[in-house]
Amino acid sequence: MKVAPSARIPANKVIARPSKGVQSCRSCTGGEASDSILLIVYFMKTRVNRARLAALPLALAAALPAFSSFAQTGVTPQLKQTFVTATRTAQSIGDVVADVTIIDREVIERSGAVGLADVLARVPGLEITRNGSLANSTNVFTRGGENRHTAVLIDGVRVDSQSTSGGVNWQAIPLALIDRVEIVRGPTSAIYGSDAAAGVIQIFTKKGQGGFAPAITFGYGAYNTQKLDFGASGSAGAFDYAFGLAQATSDGFNVRPIAGQNTDSDGYKSLSLNARLGFQINPDHRLDVSMISNKNDAQYDSGLTLDFRRINLAKTASAQWAANWSTAYSTKLTVTDGLDSGADALNGSTLRPPFDQTKTRGLVWQNEYRLGAHLFNAIIENKKDRFLLMGTTGLPANVTSLEREKSQNSVGLGYGWTGGAHTLQVNTRRDRDSEFGAKTTGSAAYAFAITPQWKLSASSGTSFRVPTLYQRFTIFAPPTPLQPESGRSGELGLRFVDGSSNFGVVAYKNKMTNLLSFVSGNGPCPNGGPPTSVASRGCYANTALAEYAGLTLTAGHTLGSYRLYGSLDVQTPKDLTSGKILPRRATRHATLGADTRVGGWTLAGDVLLSSTRFDNAANTTQLPGYAVANLSASTFLSKDWKALLRVDNLGDKVYQTAGTYATARRSLYVGLTWAPQ
Repeated sequence: MKVAPSARIPANKVIARPSKGVQSCRSCTGGEASDSILLIVYFMKTRVNRARLAALPLALAAALPAFSSFAQTGVTPQLKQTFVTATRTAQSIGDVVADVTIIDREVIERSGAVGLADVLARVPGLEITRNGSLANSTNVFTRGGENRHTAVLIDGVRVDSQSTSGGVNWQAIPLALIDRVEIVRGPTSAIYGSDAAAGVIQIFTKKGQGGFAPAITFGYGAYNTQKLDFGASGSAGAFDYAFGLAQATSDGFNVRPIAGQNTDSDGYKSLSLNARLGFQINPDHRLDVSMISNKNDAQYDSGLTLDFRRINLAKTASAQWAANWSTAYSTKLTVTDGLDSGADALNGSTLRPPFDQTKTRGLVWQNEYRLGAHLFNAIIENKKDRFLLMGTTGLPANVTSLEREKSQNSVGLGYGWTGGAHTLQVNTRRDRDSEFGAKTTGSAAYAFAITPQWKLSASSGTSFRVPTLYQRFTIFAPPTPLQPESGRSGELGLRFVDGSSNFGVVAYKNKMTNLLSFVSGNGPCPNGGPPTSVASRGCYANTALAEYAGLTLTAGHTLGSYRLYGSLDVQTPKDLTSGKILPRRATRHATLGADTRVGGWTLAGDVLLSSTRFDNAANTTQLPGYAVANLSASTFLSKDWKALLRVDNLGDKVYQTAGTYATARRSLYVGLTWAPQ
């Protein structure tokens, strides 16, 4: 079973190398916004004095004639590319005001990774921690926010868990079946409702087009890691299709090398499949259905001789009808279904309690009306969560199961306008929760292109996140009912794009009230929960006032055949009640990388850097900083065959992203892909 938040561990490590497929953008015709350059200078001065880690990225910055938040590309932005997630409406990426990144399949394949978190670790503004290997418990922090503060969707299906403190089980999302990832940094509750207090990550599976196109990838790497991926896509008349199957296994390594724990290697195995079918009824109407499934079975340590495994099952399914009723008016009607379940196994295949399961169902009706440069949209949404917990942990004595459900009915309105040098986006949303009543959120964003190269932007918004059913109804619920977390944020940005050089800087502040945390011992709830509980274990409580403030710099430049990129995050994710830095978040982290082509080979390398972090809320246990280098090389052996070589942790660095949990040492991976042209 998942553990209480005090013991859960977010994740750290990975993604994209510079590629034309990766874009980080704050409005690709210009730049990030700033009401005042002095504010940005102030952010830099107050933090850089403490940031030795900043020296290397800033040295790179000084060497480049220009910078950009296209840090991972080092190439001219593709202004015609569309972006959906920022407003739930397809936009030219040049009209997007939000701070966004796009990751395409080319970057995912080049990474040679098995887990999505290994691809996200190099995205500006994101940090990752992990309880051991890439198949173990993994969390993602967007701008220092909690894992549960990032809304995640797969083909439009909201993915979440009602177990413990909530959030996504990243290790259960199959990377091999993903075609594209869109990332929005910054609160977006006015568009997506609860969960989106720090950002949104939307995942898309492949869509078929053209003739039948199969692809098979074989991979082998350190720790006897083996991958086999098969996929095919295409179209026939009005139908298009895509399907895939992916399998990965590994002997792993000892994920918890401390006294009192099993010293064996902790391996994993993963099996995933997906299918997507589209039917173009006529030029104005289209039907799409998709499904994805993953079973992840990962070993972990808990005791000297016992061999434990965590088995996660994740499934999503959706059906969408998109209709263009006129040149001005269009609608989308989407039905979604999601499943997230987890169970533990002991010594082989014997399952043991507890078992937790979250079922999520949704209905979304989206309306868009275009009037010249003006875009109006309205959304009506219903979401239902059903939670089942079986076993003893978290339940009162003599109770073996708990089943609860909740729902949210929502109405959202949006307005967007682009005219000349100006871009405006305004959204508001009303969510009525079956447990907490109504909550209204709003956001406003504006960008101004000073010149074709320079752009300023500014935004502000409110957000919220409701407690999970586990937090409210197990023995870890306090006597006083929990309240939703509420946030208020603002950000300023400046961007520059000129040919092969680009630069971006964003200053942000997000303050969360009623932050939920797990209080050990008696805390606010004696005996660890309701009177039926007998153990003094602690409970959840609205104890904290948190502030996530920081500065993100990104840069890219092309020098001949070399592409350079870099990003630096300087942040202070802080509990304002205690004055302590929030656990497992570095005050400075950065990425530096470059790639080039030599004799038919694409060569790439990057370095991930992180300052020291605290492993606990009291800031008494410190995790050392680290610098991890990675290299990769790929080439076409023939028209249909492509080879990939990758070395992770080139320097064989020993480091931790979560206390007492090891990370992989130097690792070699070799991949071979057959995709007939």
